[in-house]
Amino acid sequence: MNAQGPSPRDLQGLLSQTADPGAPGAPGALARDLRISVTAATVLLGRGFSNPTDGARFFDPKLKDLTPPASMRDRAEAVSRIARAVRAKEKVCIFGDYDADGVTSAALLTDVLRTLGGEVVPLLADRFEGGYGVSQPAIMRVFETGATLLVTCDCGTSDHERLLLARQRGVDVVVIDHHRVPEEPLPVLAFLNPHRKECGFPYKGLASVGLALSIAAGVRAELGKELDMRRWLDLVALGTIADVAPLDGDNRMLVRAGLAVLGKGQRPGTRALASVAGTTGSAPLSGEDVAFRLAPRINAPGRLAQPGLALRLLLAATDDEARALAIEVDAVCEQRKALDRAILAEALEMLEDKALAELPVIVLGKEGWHPGVVGIVAGRLASRFGKPTIIVGFTNGVGPGSVRGPGGVPLYDALSRVGDALVSFGGHQAAAGVRVEAARLGTLRDRFADACVALGASRQAVGERVTADADLDEADLPARVLADFERFEPCGHMNPLPRLGLLGARVLSARAVKGGHLQLELERGRALLRGFGLDMGLSPPAVGSLVNVVGKLRRDLFRGNGAVEMKVETLESA
Repeated sequence: MNAQGPSPRDLQGLLSQTADPGAPGAPGALARDLRISVTAATVLLGRGFSNPTDGARFFDPKLKDLTPPASMRDRAEAVSRIARAVRAKEKVCIFGDYDADGVTSAALLTDVLRTLGGEVVPLLADRFEGGYGVSQPAIMRVFETGATLLVTCDCGTSDHERLLLARQRGVDVVVIDHHRVPEEPLPVLAFLNPHRKECGFPYKGLASVGLALSIAAGVRAELGKELDMRRWLDLVALGTIADVAPLDGDNRMLVRAGLAVLGKGQRPGTRALASVAGTTGSAPLSGEDVAFRLAPRINAPGRLAQPGLALRLLLAATDDEARALAIEVDAVCEQRKALDRAILAEALEMLEDKALAELPVIVLGKEGWHPGVVGIVAGRLASRFGKPTIIVGFTNGVGPGSVRGPGGVPLYDALSRVGDALVSFGGHQAAAGVRVEAARLGTLRDRFADACVALGASRQAVGERVTADADLDEADLPARVLADFERFEPCGHMNPLPRLGLLGARVLSARAVKGGHLQLELERGRALLRGFGLDMGLSPPAVGSLVNVVGKLRRDLFRGNGAVEMKVETLESA
């Protein structure tokens, strides 16, 4: 059995902290006030929601509670200039990055401005012709459109030289971005980025698509048009979750509402996307559905040199057009999966080298690794080993790389300490990109290791530790707990899906199934629960034995009728 995960002492300690479950501030009292299970109340308390008012607001986020946008620096200037362009029928170029946040931002602004009567030409960055952001090839494409106003989405913050060239050519520029801000001022008409020191907007977690929605709403108001902005919340949910933005505060309100819109399939493109991804059905759409099934398909075309494909899908006007594009997007995603599996296998083989395996970071690169999928591989390795990770695909001795890491390690700050070992870098604390010369990879590895350890990375990381948010309370049934856990949605960065612990559960059945996986039936008190353990089938526990289990509850769609199962993540003898 998998020995990784919390020991019985870990879970018992969690329970002993609230010995009187009915006392004020204890799980029982909170459960009673909110009419939820004691198990769910324990999770709420662990996440800092200690009173019923805050808990109720968390469970039922409202769009009316969004932070007023007036304090957002340059918002008024951006709204005024874009509205003027719409009125005058100026040609507006919307330029987005090639990832899901950039694509959804560009789709949202393009669709809204066209609905308001604007003349819009959407473009996306190309990973293989100029790379990220407003590169030299990209700005030349912008000039070719004849646009007099350029609005960037999810890029532009570090593109001073090209944006200055735009200004010199008489093109006004509005930058909408959320990446880290350099010291040098941008030569643009308006710069929307909550991370600007002078920006008074208090919520800093918005992805670019959330900022784009705010600008679009402002333009609608400036033009005095009646337009329900909620119809674009599906794109906000898709881009925000895909960009691993924090799902708290304003993002929680936007994404919760956006998941409902996305689940209804009101847009031809997202309806067709959900169909090929298999997310249509009776179960509510979750953050994990978006993160692992929808978002990868939006990202895939940009990774394999076809970024416009995803944008055309989101802007598709008819079901027939959307269906054809979705099938094409799905095929590109399958191609991407084959590439990242191959690179992951090679990276794992490299890590068999003891000298590399014992480092507190992973920094690997190889000539010919596809630059479009190194970010996926970096994310998988960072999760598997619990280490800050850089993966680089070199072409002729230089190449782009992606940086991912476990929670708590500020990646952007670490890269700032090793900037002289890089050609360039950018991004934010949770994910970043670099450009590296192959000859300096070893130097980068050593320097990055020192920087990450200084900023809190563990020297003995061996994988992300899986711990339970709460043990199943004896009074609760799994179906009730799952219903409560679904109210934690949207789940993702800064609000993970709760993990449930079962202490001393009795194994009623255990068998290996196809693929080396494990299927379980467990009993604890009056609770009966099926479990599925990925890659755990080689050593199933004995029937009748007692085990400690940690995992995530989910609906058992195979059995239906409200059945619940657990996706087991750790399993050990009690």
